[in-house]
Amino acid sequence: MNAQQIALSLVLATMVFSIALELKLTDFKRVARTPLPVIAGLIPQFILLPVGTWLATLVLDLPPNVEAAMILVAACPGGSLSNVITHVGRGNTALSISISAVAALIALLATPFNFAWMVSSNPATATWMRSLEIDPSGIWVSLLMMLAIPMSMGMAVAYRIPKLAQALTKPLANFSLFALFAFIVLGLLKERSSLTLALLPTLALVIAHNASGLLLGWITCKVFGVSTPDRRAIMIEGGMQNSGLALGIIALQFDNDFGMVTVAGLWGIWHIVSGLACAFTWRRQDAYFL
Repeated sequence: MNAQQIALSLVLATMVFSIALELKLTDFKRVARTPLPVIAGLIPQFILLPVGTWLATLVLDLPPNVEAAMILVAACPGGSLSNVITHVGRGNTALSISISAVAALIALLATPFNFAWMVSSNPATATWMRSLEIDPSGIWVSLLMMLAIPMSMGMAVAYRIPKLAQALTKPLANFSLFALFAFIVLGLLKERSSLTLALLPTLALVIAHNASGLLLGWITCKVFGVSTPDRRAIMIEGGMQNSGLALGIIALQFDNDFGMVTVAGLWGIWHIVSGLACAFTWRRQDAYFL
């Protein structure tokens, strides 16, 4: 692991730690009391979007590394930024945090499981993975280092030293977001000679992929009949995958493969754009009807 990979892993762990500072045991108690909206929020993340992505990669004739990146992003849990976007869009922020907390725990099992079977059952990506001699089980280590440990530490600080947690939350969140964007920009600058108009189809693919996550979240809400604030939280959770986690896994397990970094990096930028677009649209709707 080189210095850049170590730095990226530390930044991603910091992001998880900063979100965990706002999590409490009461969040999990809330899940136990009203599990239906949380279940509705997990279905798009761990079933509908991953399976839909896998089916799309079987149909589309894309480079194996691009298909693998799509599968990896879809297999990741919702991103930590979803809580902020949900709050801006006047959704149920408590539900968003609860879904994020449960999704992060489920991801320790579901992300490597989904990624492993989807990649191995796709002939193109299975051949590519074998040629790289990559063991999908190595992703478990990444999830342990970037999810489980920092989340446990953040919740412990929030519980034992709440004043310190309150003081650290905003500056750590701002630093982590800035650092993540810096890594994305630096990665793209490093490969700037490859950035041409040929990148536009990949951007279109990312936009369609992200839109499908939002749509699947909306469909799930209709089926479950949840309230409007809950629907907003679930849609954002479904459409904001943790592309930062995907970038970390790509750095650790795939040696920063450019095709994979491009897909995950574009996801990391675009899902913020689409999330904010939804949030401000909902705010305008509220202003109109009120």
